[in-house]
Amino acid sequence: MSQKVLLNAKEVNIILHRLACQLIENHGDFSETVLIGIQPRGKFLANRLAKILKEDYRIKNIQLGYLDITFFRDDFRRGEKTLEANTTEINFLVEDKNIVFIDDVLYTGRSIRAALTAIQSFGRPNEIELLTLIDRRFSRHLPIQPNYRGRQVDSINKEKVKVLWKENDGEDAVYLINN
Repeated sequence: MSQKVLLNAKEVNIILHRLACQLIENHGDFSETVLIGIQPRGKFLANRLAKILKEDYRIKNIQLGYLDITFFRDDFRRGEKTLEANTTEINFLVEDKNIVFIDDVLYTGRSIRAALTAIQSFGRPNEIELLTLIDRRFSRHLPIQPNYRGRQVDSINKEKVKVLWKENDGEDAVYLINN
């Protein structure tokens, strides 16, 4: 097994600031926009972006939630491995809001499809956008594309993209792992 560094901590930080600026360009003061991290790994990216927006760009109205998609996945109860649910924390109305789904890696698109189904339990949003740190563009099973992407990666199916966050993994980095 070999691994290659796709992004180091400095590059991750630069990309996060670029993504935050793109969000500000499109959503202004965030009065009509909410950020929702897709559990489990999108939560770290969502937290980091919300922190940057609040502290570095002085956006005060950030509403941040987390969405668990476990029971909405099309592979739920299909594999031998039991899926573990995470918590959903959405303490605001999504009705008529602009939602930005946030996830670390866009791979097949199936997680986002599940998120689109899951969010309907909370109301009917005005618009839904997708922000991902890594877009694995040649692996899509569904016609889903990000509105905001940190980096596009061309990888084959045997390769895995692993995103590490300082808060959870001890470092900020993105690796391409070849099995």
